Amino acid sequence: MGIKMTLPHILLSLVLITATILVIFFVRAVFYKQLSAKWRYHLWFLLITVLTLPFIPIHLLTGLSFFDKGRQQITPSAQERFGFADQNEQWMVDFGTSVSRFDDTFIHAAFVSIWIGGMIFFLLLTLYHYAKLQRLVKAASRIQNQKVENAFSDCMAQLQITNKLTILESTAIQTPMTFGWLKTYILLPKNIELYLSDDEIRHVLLHELHHYKSKHIKVNYIFVVYQIVYWFHPLVWKAFKEMRLDRELACDTEVLLTLGQREYKAYGQTIMRFLERNSRFLYLTNQLHSSKKALKIRILNIASFTGESKRRQLKSMVVFAVLTVFVIAQFPFLTATAVSTERYQFDESQAVVEDYSTYFAGNEGSFVLYSLNSDQFEIYNKEKSVRRVSPNSSYKIYTALMALELGVIGRDDSWLEWDGVEYEDEAWNSGQDLKSAMSQSVTWYFQELDERIKQRNIQSFVNQLDYGNKDLSGGLNHYWLESSLKISPVEQVELLHSFYTNQLGFKEEHVQFVKEVMKLEENQKGTLYGKTGTGIVNGHAINGWFIGFVETETDTYFFATNIQQQDHAYGSTAAEITLSILSSKGIY
Repeated sequence: MGIKMTLPHILLSLVLITATILVIFFVRAVFYKQLSAKWRYHLWFLLITVLTLPFIPIHLLTGLSFFDKGRQQITPSAQERFGFADQNEQWMVDFGTSVSRFDDTFIHAAFVSIWIGGMIFFLLLTLYHYAKLQRLVKAASRIQNQKVENAFSDCMAQLQITNKLTILESTAIQTPMTFGWLKTYILLPKNIELYLSDDEIRHVLLHELHHYKSKHIKVNYIFVVYQIVYWFHPLVWKAFKEMRLDRELACDTEVLLTLGQREYKAYGQTIMRFLERNSRFLYLTNQLHSSKKALKIRILNIASFTGESKRRQLKSMVVFAVLTVFVIAQFPFLTATAVSTERYQFDESQAVVEDYSTYFAGNEGSFVLYSLNSDQFEIYNKEKSVRRVSPNSSYKIYTALMALELGVIGRDDSWLEWDGVEYEDEAWNSGQDLKSAMSQSVTWYFQELDERIKQRNIQSFVNQLDYGNKDLSGGLNHYWLESSLKISPVEQVELLHSFYTNQLGFKEEHVQFVKEVMKLEENQKGTLYGKTGTGIVNGHAINGWFIGFVETETDTYFFATNIQQQDHAYGSTAAEITLSILSSKGIY
């Protein structure tokens, strides 16, 4: 299951990444003397954690799990079972209000295209350098000088490295380098023994072997991948540049601990020999070479090196632990918005997953069914069943209940005069009472109720209902029409159950009246109550709902079906799917 990379999620991720980099820079500067070189390098692994967070599925970060795999059932579709057009024609006609929304598809596509294009470019550039390295290996030769071979063997033994490493020499390089993911290569410049003493050669080999022993080589490839992904972020590039310096300082420290104090100065001089050397494969290799600024820092580190005391190690671990807490504290910031507004955390203990894909006939969506007697949920498409979307006209059930509770309308006094605006649906162009407005889904009627109820009362009401994300920021007349208010199919069913059993504390007469206006039809098996909803944006039906319940002699079943498409996602289609499933189960 992937994560939905929405624009707010991306922007928040970038803010947290930027903040983490700045905090690491701050910690390195303020606690420089308290941090050992190794722990300064380890700080950058916390950045890797933050860089990974945007790509981790939300349910893994929040501990949200879904449902155990249930039984499967595939039966004929609705149209194959019976003809809905004749049986349900009156209430299955789609009534909807098209809303205008800024189409950011182009901007989103452009952003993604530029991002992917940049990644492809830097990936190709990386592969180009990798190919050059492979050609370099093929053209390289075995070490000819026996003293260098012996020094390499001695250093391997000194560092207790038992894995087989390949050491070669090449006329194409001017500085030692170590690289390779599956197979590690150490490349030395050709005839290095002609301008380096035996001790200096040993220093070079110890440096490269410590890179290998500390797994800097493999970790370096991970950093390269993240640099490709975040190619557009200048602070990420700056961070990885500093990381490479900290990696070299950490490696220098390990070499110094191996050599002993008498050779500190000699080791520093060895590093300085490679100041002007070429560095064409910086990102794919570990090299002894450094820039002048980095070299100065490394030399100062070597000159002032006095060992790694236990006290300094303890201070380093404390600083690292505090920064780790800072990183962990970002998890809620990154996931809270997505969890609270996009997903619903559902207790899976009373749910079983069913396969109703045949009924959906290519429509993307979900179906939720709850039995009052068995207290059991059946779910189709577990991911979408907890994903919140706009309720559209399915929300009108609760607008009606709210208006009755506040006395805006009454059971025998629910008539509202037509506002005089000509609507495409001819049935809307006349006065309405609650029953006619509900059956014909007259949007202006319920918008007028909202106007009379007032937004502060609506907010209090949706809070009392715990209705989805409870967000009315989309505006008084639009919040439920493909706007800010969102709810998941599972929540729709849970709320219908609470409404039906009147667990919400409303007047029983109002609950019963809303049930009456929700009644659609009945047959020998039971009575069907429900409400469709169709979300239309810029003329395209993108979101279809059918929610309700069926009363039978032995049980009451609550259901919610939602479908989503680029177009043709109508409430009537959701109703057809629902009735097909209910019929196949013998419920209705």
